[in-house]
Amino acid sequence: MFDEKDLEQFKAKGTSAEKVSAQLELIKNGFPYLELDSAASIGNGILAVDESQCSKYIKTWDTYCSSEHTITKFVPASGAASRMFKDLFAFLDADYSVPTTKFEKTFFEGIEKFAFYKDLDAACIANEQKSIKDLIAQGNYKAVVSNLLGSKGLNYGALPKGLLKFHKYSNTARTPFEEHMAEGSMYASGNNGIVNIHFTVSPEHWPLFKKLAASCSKSFTKRFGTGYNISFSEQKPSTDTVAAAADGTAFRNDDGSILFRPGGHGALIENLNELDTDIVFIKNIDNVVPDHLKSDTITYKKLLAGILVDAQSKVFDYLHILDSGKYTPAQLKKISKFVADSLCCRKKDLDKLDSKQLADWLRSKLDRPIRVCGMVKNVGEPGGGPFLAYNADGTVSLQILESSQIDLNDARKKEMFTKGTHFNPVDLVCAVRNYKGKKFNLPDYVDKSTGFISSKSKNGRELKALELPGLWNGAMSDWNTIFVEVPLSTFNPVKTVNDLLRPQHQPA
Repeated sequence: MFDEKDLEQFKAKGTSAEKVSAQLELIKNGFPYLELDSAASIGNGILAVDESQCSKYIKTWDTYCSSEHTITKFVPASGAASRMFKDLFAFLDADYSVPTTKFEKTFFEGIEKFAFYKDLDAACIANEQKSIKDLIAQGNYKAVVSNLLGSKGLNYGALPKGLLKFHKYSNTARTPFEEHMAEGSMYASGNNGIVNIHFTVSPEHWPLFKKLAASCSKSFTKRFGTGYNISFSEQKPSTDTVAAAADGTAFRNDDGSILFRPGGHGALIENLNELDTDIVFIKNIDNVVPDHLKSDTITYKKLLAGILVDAQSKVFDYLHILDSGKYTPAQLKKISKFVADSLCCRKKDLDKLDSKQLADWLRSKLDRPIRVCGMVKNVGEPGGGPFLAYNADGTVSLQILESSQIDLNDARKKEMFTKGTHFNPVDLVCAVRNYKGKKFNLPDYVDKSTGFISSKSKNGRELKALELPGLWNGAMSDWNTIFVEVPLSTFNPVKTVNDLLRPQHQPA
C-alpha cells in the first residue's frame, strides 16, 4: 500500500505506516455511536451551587492559590479568524457593491463601534487616500472591507482570532490574547504572583503573539499587580491525520505525496500533557469580555476551581485509605457513595463484589485526572452537551458529546439531545497530578474509538477527513468529571465579526 517515499514522509512527520493504516480503517468503518444513559441535568449529573456554597468554594480556591501550587491557563489560539468574516468575504465576491444582506447592513451600520475602527480608518487613508466615512459616502464599501481583510490593510482575514482587536477601552483596545492575560490575573495567579498562560498557536504567528505579549506585559503588571509567564506551543505535526480518497485509499497530492490534515483540537491533549503544572484552566480564545463585565467570569472560574480542589482532596484521602489495605466496610461504603454521587461514575452489581474487589475497582476509578466543567442553560447555541454515557467496561460516567457521537435516528436518544437542558461552553478546570504528586500521562485516558469524520475537498477532488477525539470529548473520556451549572453571562463567544456589536463586547 505504501512505497519507500511514503515511509520517508511518515518518518519525517513522526508517524508510521501502521498508524496511517489504522486511521484509514477508521475513516472506512466510521466511529460507533456512544450508548447513552440520559442527558445530564440539575440533580442528575449537573451540580447547582447556592450562594453560601459558592462562597465556601471560592475561599477554598483562594486558600489553594496562596500555597505552593502551579496554576496554568491553557488557551487554544491557533484557529484562523477567516470564519468570522465569511459573510464579508462573500460580499467582496458578490456582483453587487452596496450592503444588501442583513449581515452586511449590520456591519456597516455599526462600523464605528468596532474596536478596530481607528486602525481600519488609518489603513483606508493610507491605501485609498480616503477615510471610511468618505469611502462609504462614495459607495465604495468594498474598499473598506478589502482594507479590513486583505494584506494591504489590517489582514484580519488571515490572522488568528487572538490577535484581532475585540474590545474598546478609554484610550486603547484589547485583543482576546490580552483579555486572557487580564482575566488570568484575577483568578489564576499563584502565591508567587505570577500568571502562567499557555497558548497553542500556529508557528507562523508566534512572532506576532510574542511581540504583543512583550508590549503589554509591563502595563498589565502595573494595572493588575501580577507578573506573567507566557508560553507557546504548536499542534504537533505527528498528530495530523491522513485524508482518504473516494476509494478509501490515502488521498494523494499532485506530487504523489500523501495528504495529511490537522487532527482537530483533540490533538492538543499532547500539548496539555507537556505542561508542568498542578491545575489547568481551559477556555476558548474568543470567549472573553471587557473588564467591566468580568465579575461573573471570575466568580464562577473560582467556584469551579474550588470544587475541583475540594474533590481532589477527597480523592487523595480515599486513595491513601485504599492503599493502606486497612479500610472498613463503612469506609468502602462512603467512598462508593462519593464515586457514584459526586463523580457520577456508576456500575451495577457492586454489591456482588467482595471487599478486595470493591477496593480495587474504586482505586481504578479514583486514580485518574479530574475535570470540573461549567455548563450553561441551553438557549439553542451550537455545541456539545453533557450526558451520562456507558463506557466499554459497563460503567456509566459523565461525558461531553457532540451530535455526531449520538445516533439521532434513535428516537429516544434524539429526544435526549434535542431536549437537553444544558450545553458545553468549554469552561474547564483540570487537575493533572495523581495522589503521589506524579503527573498523569494524559494520552492514556483518551477513548481512541471516538472521533469525527467529515467530507472535504481539495483542488476539486472529494476527500474524507479524520478528526481525533475532541479535547473535551473523547480525549478526556476516561477522566473523572463533575458538571456544574454556570450562568450564561460567562459565555460570550465571537463566531462572526458582528458578534462584537453585542452589548457584551461593547464599552460600559
